[in-house]
Amino acid sequence: MVGDEQRFGVLASGAYLPRWRIERRTITEAVGWSRGRVKPGHGSRSFANWDEDSLTMAVEACRVALPAGAAPTRLQLASTSLPFADRSHAGIAREALALPPTTRLGESGGSRRAATSALIDALETRTETLLCGSDCVDAQPGSEGETELGHGAAAVLLGQGDCLADALSWGTVADDFVDRYRAADRRFDYRLEARWVRDAGVRGPLGELIGQVLGQAGIEPSQVDCLLAPLPAPVVRAVARDNGLEQADTAGELESCVGLCGAAHPLLMLHHALTRASAGQHLLLIGAGQGFDVVLLRATGNGAGQAAEPPVSVEPNYVRYLGLRRLLEIDGGLRAERDNRSSQSAAHRRHLDLHGLLGGRCGACGKLQFPRADRCVHCHAAGEQTPESMAGLPGEVNSFTEDWLAWTPRPPLIFGNVHFPGGANVMMEFTDFESGELETGQVVRMAFRIKDFDERRGFRRYFWKPAPVEKGHG
Repeated sequence: MVGDEQRFGVLASGAYLPRWRIERRTITEAVGWSRGRVKPGHGSRSFANWDEDSLTMAVEACRVALPAGAAPTRLQLASTSLPFADRSHAGIAREALALPPTTRLGESGGSRRAATSALIDALETRTETLLCGSDCVDAQPGSEGETELGHGAAAVLLGQGDCLADALSWGTVADDFVDRYRAADRRFDYRLEARWVRDAGVRGPLGELIGQVLGQAGIEPSQVDCLLAPLPAPVVRAVARDNGLEQADTAGELESCVGLCGAAHPLLMLHHALTRASAGQHLLLIGAGQGFDVVLLRATGNGAGQAAEPPVSVEPNYVRYLGLRRLLEIDGGLRAERDNRSSQSAAHRRHLDLHGLLGGRCGACGKLQFPRADRCVHCHAAGEQTPESMAGLPGEVNSFTEDWLAWTPRPPLIFGNVHFPGGANVMMEFTDFESGELETGQVVRMAFRIKDFDERRGFRRYFWKPAPVEKGHG
């Protein structure tokens, strides 16, 4: 038995899915006519709210995966849809997660297997890493991808210790097989014919790599309990049949109710499997995109039963889905005409407070307040306050307003006063609440979100918003 100090594997995992879903039938009933006779489809797909992107979802997934007080050596983000071409997303996430400024930061993209390739890199170098895959890729209305894709994020903490899963063997192969691509100046993917992709680009090379990875660990295909492949269900069934893996669970319910979430999907499937796996089960994790990564893991059973149940709402209005995803330009009227220019000097002075939701603890009376100030708002004592993150604290709604006149992409604009343990009271904008859902005294959690967009200068600001509490939390 290998000691904990020598084992290197998955110490913790977490996932984040947006609250919102749209049924595939709703999409095909709205635009299916454009592709001739198409089946209405079953299940649903996830989509991000207007104030979410791949960065905010990554922060949320990392918050779930990161144990209290943990400070990994490296923070690595993997995505094909990060919002900035020249800005450190991992740097923003580090501040939101309150990690030390000495944390090594990394970002990878360019392929849907960016997360699994980063996973293999961490395993080979045995670098303690908080690794997150997150994608928020939209599809052109009426396209096949509109019903196939989903939005989401997942994270794993890799290191030595008492693992949720031990990594037994892994392998990778690169091949510039173009099944789909997205040019840097384009928003949508271009896809090739699905059957040709399956037969020419997936079954042969992936099967060979699976055989090599299983052979390295001395594991027979019949011993694999979960096949975690971020591919359409028909392709997964073909891969399982070709490689003697028919008995393995394929976690197909994720594709059915969420969709395929790009670079995030392998880690999303892994988190899903670890919350259900028994000790000793073998998980075969696959990353696909211009080549393949394959990682064989053995679950310890320590992660079973740890999944939370996030609130889920189905969006019945296809046009509102288009508007929220900015796939249809909606006229917001005169109230939407404002210049959201950010004062970069002012934002920098407060960037730790804004990104990390850092309040101040008074040294005289012990009360917490936000923002930090030179004088306590409770006892009026002067002096420096101790910074303290409020992001993980539950909030209680003191008061709120549903404003149907102020412009917001998803009316109504809900804002109000939130009380935090320790005495802080903050006026905040709420998110993910439907009209009539919010009540005074209700407990809320803090969610990292887009505050607003500066369309003229191509900038976006981030802050925290109260959101619904997951079942079993708060």
